[in-house]
Amino acid sequence: MILIIEDNEDIREDLAELLILDGFDVIATDCGAEAQKLAEEHAPDLVICDIMMPLMDGYEVLDAFRLSKKTFAIPFIFSSSKSEKKDAKKAKALGVANYLVKPFDEAEILRCIKSCLLEQSDVGPEK
Repeated sequence: MILIIEDNEDIREDLAELLILDGFDVIATDCGAEAQKLAEEHAPDLVICDIMMPLMDGYEVLDAFRLSKKTFAIPFIFSSSKSEKKDAKKAKALGVANYLVKPFDEAEILRCIKSCLLEQSDVGPEK
């Protein structure tokens, strides 16, 4: 299951539809606080999170997830319109699995998701 956290309704709905059509289970929200509740309830395999959102930005969402025993290990993909290398480096330094610059195409997001999920399964407890 993939959790999408995106305040832009069109982007959120389009991304959810794309992922559902590709066979993923999806839950989506526009709010970081609600995302934390959803994650604790549904235990997603991956989070795709916008960075620039009102109330709680992507970095604050990541921090909140890292503080919870139920959500600390869930991999994050940040999506942002911020395209400077320093932004991607900051995300990587915080342990974000990948950083996508908007607008990204369908193939790019699907490749990124599958790569993150494959890496997650490679480092699972059975390895």
